[in-house]
Amino acid sequence: MCGCGGSCGRATPGAASSSGRRLPATPLLLLAYVSYLLLGSVAFWALESPRERDAARRLLREKWDLLENYTCLEREDLEALAKGIIQAYKSGLYLKGNTSLGRWDFVGSFFFSVSAATTIGYGNLSPSTVAAQVFCIFFALFGIPLNLVLLNRIGQLMLSGVQLCAFHLGEKFHWQKGAAVLTRTCALVAGLLLFLLLPPLLFTAIEGWTYEEGFYYSFITLSTIGFGDYVIGMNPERTYPSWYKNVVSVWILFGMAWLALIINLCISLLENSSGLCRCCKRRSRDAEQELISGNPNVTLESKDGQNCSTKDTKPAGPN
Repeated sequence: MCGCGGSCGRATPGAASSSGRRLPATPLLLLAYVSYLLLGSVAFWALESPRERDAARRLLREKWDLLENYTCLEREDLEALAKGIIQAYKSGLYLKGNTSLGRWDFVGSFFFSVSAATTIGYGNLSPSTVAAQVFCIFFALFGIPLNLVLLNRIGQLMLSGVQLCAFHLGEKFHWQKGAAVLTRTCALVAGLLLFLLLPPLLFTAIEGWTYEEGFYYSFITLSTIGFGDYVIGMNPERTYPSWYKNVVSVWILFGMAWLALIINLCISLLENSSGLCRCCKRRSRDAEQELISGNPNVTLESKDGQNCSTKDTKPAGPN
């Protein structure tokens, strides 16, 4: 047969209990991941905040010196001020009145740590000190593998939950195939709502984006493309809640795990369809060879094609 055994596509109680036994390690892994992100947040906060404060004071002093000492601006002075403003903005600094709206506070540093460990890399904010740049290299060197391990574990737990739910429904209603389709459909719809369809409403309310822009940002972020054309918490004219970036960080973590499952499912479907085509072609070629060799009893029945696409659900008995 071309298909695999029945255990490839069905959840069993043993598999579910095996996943349950691995569950205690998941909180520890999550704790290690959050601790690592907090470590990065503290480091970036400590390394970048002093430079940001100095830049803010210097820019504010230059601003008032310019307003007090110059009644008619020269071109060179204006260009120098504009250059300083541009450089400050690239460093994540914005001045509004006498207030410094920097992005290297602790919450901003935590969000930067998440974007670095998840390889999103929006590009709107980057470390400017040599010490922070060196630390960022080593932080990403260990943070990226840790992030991949955690995403894989979260994805396994999501998949195990769906399979366990499908198994129990199938056992209760004696409808294994229908229960599997139902639970997977519900999981897909729930994931679409939680990670792609509902978050744009939050971004519309807080960022002032359109729903389409919020949906675009959601997918670009969860797929780790991270163009940087839309980034949360970047509008200096808006006041953001303190919980905002933290909630978005959690959404990114679980949303990436869910989207990775969907992408893996698409890859699996493509691979299975390719294997089905090869299987059917091989059967047709074998039948053609039999006919050419003079065997008139060879037929390609519909059940032969089904054997390529269906999986055995019963153990093979003795011949």
